[in-house]
Amino acid sequence: MKIAVVGAGAIGGYLGAKLAIAGEDVTFIARNRNLAAIQANGFRLMLEDGSEQHAPTAKAVQRMAEAGPQDAVLLTVKAHQVRDLLPELRDLFGPQTVVVTMINGVPWWYFHKLAGPYEGRALSSVDPDGAIAAHIEPERVIGSVVYPAAELVAPGVVKLIEGNRFTLGEPDGTRSPRIEALSQAMIKAGFKSPVSKDIRGEIWVKLWGNLSFNPISALTHATLEDICRYPLSRELAASMMREAQAVGEKLGVQFKVSLDQRIAGAEAVGAHKTSMLQDVEAGRALELQALVGSVVELARITATPTPTIDAIYAATSLLGKTLGDAKGRLAVQALG
Repeated sequence: MKIAVVGAGAIGGYLGAKLAIAGEDVTFIARNRNLAAIQANGFRLMLEDGSEQHAPTAKAVQRMAEAGPQDAVLLTVKAHQVRDLLPELRDLFGPQTVVVTMINGVPWWYFHKLAGPYEGRALSSVDPDGAIAAHIEPERVIGSVVYPAAELVAPGVVKLIEGNRFTLGEPDGTRSPRIEALSQAMIKAGFKSPVSKDIRGEIWVKLWGNLSFNPISALTHATLEDICRYPLSRELAASMMREAQAVGEKLGVQFKVSLDQRIAGAEAVGAHKTSMLQDVEAGRALELQALVGSVVELARITATPTPTIDAIYAATSLLGKTLGDAKGRLAVQALG
């Protein structure tokens, strides 16, 4: 398959390198030092056991028109960065090109082919003016939930922390030929890539943790382990998750794990800084709308009260604005 990876960071690099090693025709859309490194040396992957894999055939370009139409486009950027890719992203599209949204949070296409009273609605929190939906036809979309953790340790070099599961799903729950082909390519590359009949349910299980632990960590500078073991923050996260579950269930979602199991899973990750806390420390824009603002909007759509989520969303929004206005970053440093 011809596969373009849009977002040559940690997850994109992990995906693209493994797919290229497995023989797929992979092109990274990259910039600056990352672009130069991949063009010169391909992509290197450092595995959990300390071994390395090299994808010398992986290509990289800066302009999407240089790559041309693809069979599949893997979107591995953060949700708020998708708008910046428009309209150039269409240079990667041919008549049958699929767009795989490997992005945390509630996707802009959430209501596409969702049977029921909300089918076809738009989400202004993640696509305020409808620009994303206008440039990416919903018929192209395949959903995905990303489970691995990885780190871009140098230009063109990714270190895998753990995990190899990327769940795929059509918005309407079907096992289409195109999703079967993509799943087989991913499996051939060494990933666990099951096809889910309920991709929204999978999205919510991951979102359940992200919408609570990410903003709490951004506000407190605590790791997952610390949040889960400190009674007050553990209950705060649980309260947010209970409210979110009520929203999800009104949308027809069946939560296949319990709230306590989800919290235990986060605690087991250990002293890990969430992506939102890492963004606060690095002075990057926060991925707040897709992870929390979208749930607030879904709560309003379904007439579900979410006072705890609303409060944390307001505080984290102000934190993001404060850091953005100051062009600053915030981190806890030891004295002495």
